[in-house]
Amino acid sequence: MTAIVCHGPEDYRVSDVPRPTPGPREAVIRIASCGICASDCKCWQGAKMFWGSSPQSAYVKPPVIAGHEFYGVVDELGEGAAEHFGIHAGQRVIAEQIVPCDKCHYCRTGSYWMCEVHNIFGFQREVADGGMAEYMRLPSTSRLHVIPDEMPLNDAAIIEPLSCAIHTVQRGDIQLADVVVLAGAGPIGLMMVQVLKLKTPRRIVVIDMSDERLALAKRYGADVTINPTRQDARAEVWALTGNYGCDVYIEATGSPSGVTQGLDLVRKLGRFVEFSVFGKETSADWSIIGDRKELDVRGVHLGPYCYPIAIDLLTRGLVTSDGIVTHEYDLHDWDEAIRSASSMDSIKVLLTPGSTRRGAIA
Repeated sequence: MTAIVCHGPEDYRVSDVPRPTPGPREAVIRIASCGICASDCKCWQGAKMFWGSSPQSAYVKPPVIAGHEFYGVVDELGEGAAEHFGIHAGQRVIAEQIVPCDKCHYCRTGSYWMCEVHNIFGFQREVADGGMAEYMRLPSTSRLHVIPDEMPLNDAAIIEPLSCAIHTVQRGDIQLADVVVLAGAGPIGLMMVQVLKLKTPRRIVVIDMSDERLALAKRYGADVTINPTRQDARAEVWALTGNYGCDVYIEATGSPSGVTQGLDLVRKLGRFVEFSVFGKETSADWSIIGDRKELDVRGVHLGPYCYPIAIDLLTRGLVTSDGIVTHEYDLHDWDEAIRSASSMDSIKVLLTPGSTRRGAIA
């Protein structure tokens, strides 16, 4: 089969590899689509958090088939897999990003998304080969969810990032009277706007340097949008909040400046929610967090227990991929696809095996 195999930074190859076969309580799916995530772009670019300071310290274990934003159709079931997963051949399914070990402290106490082993599809060879391929093996500890047949392809393709967006909003503990500032209107940020709107806070403020993305944020429910290249974000937020600052700040830029901006904009006793994957280290004055503001800082990782919610919201039309999924490519067009995903010319880029499209979706 054809697959995108990661060998190292900026060394991802369109390759012919053996089609996987399922072992006991495992499934093989035929990939319908796999999105390119910002973390895929940063891994491709060589970010230290993925590659460490040496091959021995790297989180990524190449050669590995990339991709964790996949979904597909059940193609082959190993012995006992139908009963184990509660699925049958021909069903559309999605597996969560992580392949938990089901043995460590976190897995045994229900916090499987923080698994100590922490294999994630698309980053560890063989045990977690990813979805940028024609077929993919799902190990027995995978967390599977069935996708309704009537869900459009592009909606099904955003279940994984939408789950992350839902988890982020949940971590923010949004209240009706809150002014929420979201920094970063990338694909997941735009999904966060839609989920935030369902929480009905007093104001949703979105900060981004792209006017096109800010226009989409408005369409999805933002009350106020700020382009910091032309507007004073602090002055705007202060005017909205009686000079106190926002109640909740969600950092989704992946830029160190998004962190320091948030520490400035959030009010005393406010909630700072950190979502991003960073390509480099950031630093800040921690006395702001403690001595000056006594902030509640909350991290976010993956989308635990959120996949059924994401599927339900998409099924009911409360969240949409329309405007977010902008480009589609075949696996053979990988070089063009990763360049597009790494640029500001796209929002969400999909790899669809056998696609006749190449580039922007009309």
